[in-house]
Amino acid sequence: MIRYVRALTDAGPRVGRVDGETIELLDHDDPLAAIRGEGAVQQSAPLAALTLLAPVEAPEVWCAGVTYERSRDARLDEAETDARDVYALVYEADRPELFMKDAAMRRTVGPGGAIRVRSDSRWTVPEPELGLVLGDAGAPVAVTIGNDVSSRDIEGANPLYIPQAKIFAGACALGPALAVPDDWDAPFTIRMRITDSEGAQLFAGATSTAKMRRTPHELAGWVVRDNPIPPGSVLLTGTGLVPPDDYTLEAGHVVEIEIDGIGVLTNPVASW
Repeated sequence: MIRYVRALTDAGPRVGRVDGETIELLDHDDPLAAIRGEGAVQQSAPLAALTLLAPVEAPEVWCAGVTYERSRDARLDEAETDARDVYALVYEADRPELFMKDAAMRRTVGPGGAIRVRSDSRWTVPEPELGLVLGDAGAPVAVTIGNDVSSRDIEGANPLYIPQAKIFAGACALGPALAVPDDWDAPFTIRMRITDSEGAQLFAGATSTAKMRRTPHELAGWVVRDNPIPPGSVLLTGTGLVPPDDYTLEAGHVVEIEIDGIGVLTNPVASW
């Protein structure tokens, strides 16, 4: 897979193609143009020496929900009302659950940026997801890693509270790179590790996009149906990896999400 990152340089943000441990920095900051092969290499720099930014300044970030059986089961477990059946119904339905997570990167951070917990939530979890970067025609042109930080107690109290459970400052992270798959049908392994402020492991697990109820391209087709989404937007495709019910994000924790071919997205949890 070809990988691209955005990095902070003396000339401002620049997109670059990853070549081993080196980045070939281009003369612009347009990841979609870089994927199309546009731009000239201005300089090469060691990857470790650069500050990485979110790999795309997504005009919009969308999410698909209940796309894995594990996610369905978790939502059923957390639901406190008779409306819990909606999760089972949407998992089996032809039409997926879709919602907007962010616009103009107001609530989204990049690699190393701090994710946060709502001040009125007592149970918040990270949700590691494969992200699809949508091109000019709404079709996926690259993939990235996303963290759909969510308040499980607020959503569980009532499904109509989903916007409050999902949309708040620091509720999303993207990065560290965009990757153009050699084979769009090949599954991705997703790993997540959470540590405390001293580095002790609190949770570790793995899943695969092969377990998804719908394919990523199916979800992309639904999100752009009668819906003019700007190019460069990201669709997060749901989570199949849920920490145990006795875990909640706290300030000082660190979340690492790894997807082969893309990299590792690392974000600390900050307090207000």
